[in-house]
Amino acid sequence: MIYARILAPCRGEVNCRGFNLRSAYVIISAMLNDKFPEKLISALGTATLAAVFALWCAGSSYGAAGYAAAVISALLMLALCLRFVPEWCAFWREKGEDRLGTADGTVCARIFALIIIWDVFILILGFVLRKILGYDETVGGYVRFWLCTDSQHYMDIARDWYLSDGEWDRLVQLVFLPGYPVVVRLFSYLTGDYLAAGLFVSALCFAGSGVMLYKLMCLDMESAAALRAVKFFALCPAAFFFAAPMSESLFVLCTVSCLYLVRTGRIRTGGLLGAYAAFTRSPGLILVVPILFELVRSRAKAREYLALFMVPLGFAAYCMINYSVSGDAFKFMEYQSIHWHQRLGWFFGTAAYQLQYFLSSLNTGEAAMGLTLFLPNLICCLAGLVILALSAGKLRPSYAAYGLLYYGVTVGCTWLLSGPRYLAVCFPIAAGLCALVKGRLPRRILALLSLIMMLMYMWAYVLGYSVY
Repeated sequence: MIYARILAPCRGEVNCRGFNLRSAYVIISAMLNDKFPEKLISALGTATLAAVFALWCAGSSYGAAGYAAAVISALLMLALCLRFVPEWCAFWREKGEDRLGTADGTVCARIFALIIIWDVFILILGFVLRKILGYDETVGGYVRFWLCTDSQHYMDIARDWYLSDGEWDRLVQLVFLPGYPVVVRLFSYLTGDYLAAGLFVSALCFAGSGVMLYKLMCLDMESAAALRAVKFFALCPAAFFFAAPMSESLFVLCTVSCLYLVRTGRIRTGGLLGAYAAFTRSPGLILVVPILFELVRSRAKAREYLALFMVPLGFAAYCMINYSVSGDAFKFMEYQSIHWHQRLGWFFGTAAYQLQYFLSSLNTGEAAMGLTLFLPNLICCLAGLVILALSAGKLRPSYAAYGLLYYGVTVGCTWLLSGPRYLAVCFPIAAGLCALVKGRLPRRILALLSLIMMLMYMWAYVLGYSVY
């Protein structure tokens, strides 16, 4: 039956012998009008996940708790995929353009101002917490505190660019993409100080990303609901990293702006911002997928698909920088593996070793590391997957696809140190919470819990514990 439906369009207007783009479109359309594709994709996906999980189990050695965490993670991903596939097929099957809503300009201005205030509050809060914890430092000394973790690397790159020789700690800075340092360098001409420029850029991008997320959400929902998505985004447990001189806020701004422009028909400009996202953080490459979803959905013209090739150009530019500095376009992969012990892995493996390390830390007298590094990573990774799985049928499929792939790539990193920070920039999680949590009281309770978790996580950060 399915074959008859696929081949039927080839009779008449389409030249089957001269296969072209129109032929492909007709065939794909015929397939999407049947339930066969989603059943096939779901079956193949389930079989693939089961096979990969079995191979991983055969080559790993964890305790019962570790394997249990891995099983839970794999089952949650399976649930996410099985809920996503029918929505994906229906999304491409439907014809006609979406009715796009519009954002309120006054609300946009308020969001920008409130997030700037929130950013400043985060910085002041850090100073107060350090005073309470006994750190005797001036305001200037406290500002220098924000050069901890990866911030120092970004400031070094902004000031000196990448080095081809010198100390090992400076050579391995090649793993940090140049998008954020380039912007900091430009703003340093205004501030006269790289750290001040970094804090300024992060604040502006944090506020800008809130505005663009609101505008993106307003395309499909009421203004009040879009505002809730922004609230969950700004109050996530790792939100203080948006205020830090690091690349997270710029990456989110480029990501949501890219999708907003694509959704509103400015595809080439959106592709350029997608390219800069990939020039800022490597997961920016994943933007190719939601852009493809939107192009297929809108029945885009062939030339508009060129935007898909614009996104990888940003990462290609970074690879060329690698080549010019080290003679190897992929030198960053070597440094990432040697210095940070990070390679691509499986997300369920991350759940296994995070739980294993947490339990081990309790038994070896390293409870502080377990409570501030491994446990927050595990909780945020599982919670993010739960939210994505439950909201897969409610999110726009292009966003769900982005969230699924982003989660798989980032959480799958071996020796994951920055799970909460990585997931903070995954906007479908905030959008998913907005879709799932109904009622004023549950929303307020969730916002309060998020705020409490952020305060606790930030307390550990300013105390100098293993929060990355």
